[in-house]
Amino acid sequence: MTATDGDTDLQHGPRRVLATLYGIFALAATSRAGVQLSTSFRDAPLAYSLSLFSGLVYIAATVGLVTRRSWSRGLAWTACGVELVGVLAVGIASLIDRSAFPHDTVWSRFGSGYVFIPLVLPMLGLWWLYSTRGTVAPARKGSQDRTGAS
Repeated sequence: MTATDGDTDLQHGPRRVLATLYGIFALAATSRAGVQLSTSFRDAPLAYSLSLFSGLVYIAATVGLVTRRSWSRGLAWTACGVELVGVLAVGIASLIDRSAFPHDTVWSRFGSGYVFIPLVLPMLGLWWLYSTRGTVAPARKGSQDRTGAS
């Protein structure tokens, strides 16, 4: 295994760490949003809707990172980019207009409730995607990717 293989292999290296973190955030954000939207939507509709949106972005990033299809890297690039813009926009908005965010979202105050991981994670994801461009090939037609789909 070469140094590059460790960066692109889902079983080892940065890709595995990123996929794991995105998977955890996908589960946490969508679960939290589901509960909030079904029990207290009236309390903070914007915040809870943004939490659901962030969860969907995390799901997209996870899928983009764990699969090796022709569209996987594009999905990961898009999801990481949307996440970074979202964290910055919601982070700024939550500081400027606290009344619009009576309850926190994953991205409020740049993810301070989550030790700023939501701010750092898309930067790491974009860095990994950039640094491995051209080294991660989609799975060959007819072969199986890591998800078991062909």
